[in-house]
Amino acid sequence: MKTAIITGASSGLGREYALQLAENFPEVEEVWLIARRKPLLDELGAKLSVPAVSLPLDLTSDGDLDALARKLREEAPDVTVLVNCAGCGYLANVADTDPQLLSRMTDLNMRAMTLVTRAVLPYMGEGGHIVNVSSIASFCPNARMTVYSSTKAYVSSFSLGLREELRERKISVTAVCSGPMDTEFLDVGGIKGNSKMFKTLPYCDPKKVAAGSYRAAKADRAFHTPRAFFKLYRGLAKVLPSTLVVKLAKT
Repeated sequence: MKTAIITGASSGLGREYALQLAENFPEVEEVWLIARRKPLLDELGAKLSVPAVSLPLDLTSDGDLDALARKLREEAPDVTVLVNCAGCGYLANVADTDPQLLSRMTDLNMRAMTLVTRAVLPYMGEGGHIVNVSSIASFCPNARMTVYSSTKAYVSSFSLGLREELRERKISVTAVCSGPMDTEFLDVGGIKGNSKMFKTLPYCDPKKVAAGSYRAAKADRAFHTPRAFFKLYRGLAKVLPSTLVVKLAKT
């Protein structure tokens, strides 16, 4: 059965990926929705035009990662689309951040994404698509979101390297480098109202980001960066000294 797997599906951008899946990949016959909050997954699944399986997993838990791997072995799905959208970020200096939150960012944004991808790859064939949600924060370290921006640099680097590894298998890998979106991510991370930078940046629409991501994946593009402003920032971050950009990009 042709299957899509979406992590971080319970809200925000992940929810939009699920809602727009069928119109972009009509061949998908089933979608696995992964997040911690089962009621939200069930509610979302009821809105979709394809059968949905709710998998209430905490991807920072080894036990839950093992449970996903077991389900993959048991079901042996033909995975057409994998969207790694689960992630978190917290605003504060490293020295002022709870160590558990630092661990959660590194475990969820990097380790979980890597291990979910590794678990899914044996079940993905030619023509498959992997969408990894990175961030404009991957372009340069952001002080006060140092750990978050560093984890997203990993996501972008991982995506580009994996893309080359999977080229012969004709599996596309796209890193999505969006700007801020008005989702619960900002509230949970203590960002809303506490960052002058976030108040001045243009915001991205999750619906447009999801749609653009899917277009980029189907076009086999390595990166998708919404909005001209952030495309310009990406270009400047490549040519200007990083010691200068890190001062300009402070959150």
